[in-house]
Amino acid sequence: MTGKPTLLERVRDVIRVRHYSIRTEQAYLDWIRRFVRFHGRRHPRDMGKAEVEAFLSHLAVNRNVAASTQNQALSALLFLYRDVLEIELPWLENVSRAKKPTRLPVVLTREDVDQVLARLDGIRWLKAGLLYGSGLRLMECLRLRVQDVDCEKRHARKRPGHGIRRSLSALCAGKKVSQCGAGVWLAVSLPVAQTGWRSSKQ
Repeated sequence: MTGKPTLLERVRDVIRVRHYSIRTEQAYLDWIRRFVRFHGRRHPRDMGKAEVEAFLSHLAVNRNVAASTQNQALSALLFLYRDVLEIELPWLENVSRAKKPTRLPVVLTREDVDQVLARLDGIRWLKAGLLYGSGLRLMECLRLRVQDVDCEKRHARKRPGHGIRRSLSALCAGKKVSQCGAGVWLAVSLPVAQTGWRSSKQ
């Protein structure tokens, strides 16, 4: 006879029922553990708005985390209370917010990209070429399988990391046959980006 599931087991079950990615599961469980430890291992059901605000403010003030990190912790705790414990937290207005960086992103020119790709070969060249030529994210690229790439229609099928939806990513014109593993050959698009910008909503 099995005992009552622990809090983290309940969180894991709800996450998997909702088909969240394994990375989201790991991140949420880690933040919930930190939250519980921060408050002396008290059960979250015995805590509420004040304790959540104190933890999030601690991350920004004492741990100096990035704004995205604090937002991830907030998402994990809101998921815990709303979807697992079924407790609605009031608006969290007394949280010290982490400051967003004001730095500009580094954008490579086509010549820079050519130099980077020229120093790669094999699997690394294939991955970098797909990332540059299709706009795939890193984990979307790593999850690609041979049957996900359609060279005739020039698109790659992206495997979902969150939920069950799938989407397509267009490949640039031009093809090259590249070896991508032991005895496996795959026709992929050359990493040639378009010169103009187009909204992803179009």
